[in-house]
Amino acid sequence: MEVPPSDASLAARVRAGFAPLWRVPGGLLHGFGAYCVLIAEAFNLPRDLRPSLYARNLATQMVQVGIDSIPIVSLATAFSGGVVVVQAIYQLENPLLPLSIVGTFAEQSILLELGTLVTAFVLCGRVGARIAAELGTMRVKEQIDALEAMGLNSRSFLVVPRVLAGVLMFPVLYVVAATVGMATGGAVAELSGVLTIQTFWEGARLFFRPYDVFFGLVKSLVFGFVITSIACYTGYNAEGGAEGVGKATTRAAVLGCVWVLFSDYLCAAILL
Repeated sequence: MEVPPSDASLAARVRAGFAPLWRVPGGLLHGFGAYCVLIAEAFNLPRDLRPSLYARNLATQMVQVGIDSIPIVSLATAFSGGVVVVQAIYQLENPLLPLSIVGTFAEQSILLELGTLVTAFVLCGRVGARIAAELGTMRVKEQIDALEAMGLNSRSFLVVPRVLAGVLMFPVLYVVAATVGMATGGAVAELSGVLTIQTFWEGARLFFRPYDVFFGLVKSLVFGFVITSIACYTGYNAEGGAEGVGKATTRAAVLGCVWVLFSDYLCAAILL
């Protein structure tokens, strides 16, 4: 004859069943807290502040984050600008609407959203993954421990130049992306035969507001900080050899994309 479970054992089984659901938010809170501690300790006054050493590291990171990313960012935004114009022409079915509205649609889409978001996704894969792999390899090879043994503050030395490079160079990449996207959009409009490039630029200037550029620059600053700081966190805390470095690299790209989308919504809700 089967014995019915007691109240105590039933409660234990219920707690065990819901345990995975509690571990998920607990893990997220723990990870967010560890991320905040790392960034706070990195930007605390470095105990070994050496301006020449940090400036040389910052210059190297600015080249790797910004200058080296210009070709892939230009390619991605060029295709985005062209696709925006093609779709605008395709949806322009009402003959009462002026053709210049294609330029207006492209200008609003590229300056407010595509110029920053496409660039951010490109940098999540190119810059975020590279930073995570670089720091993760240094962690598993105990090179970070060696820096600490030499008396260097590894958090400040490794994290600060990379985050500052992202914050300083992302607005530059946004300007490049917006310029290339609009230029490609004008060229595609001319080649389509539906409207001339003069009509395209007349529409782009019709509703142009300098605040749209300011909004894009602010978003680029936020995205630059989010992508590089998350990549530094995942790489700095990598463990488990080559497999751990691979997981940290993947986590940096995925978390970077997720937090870029969340930051994009916050910027739009607050600034628009």
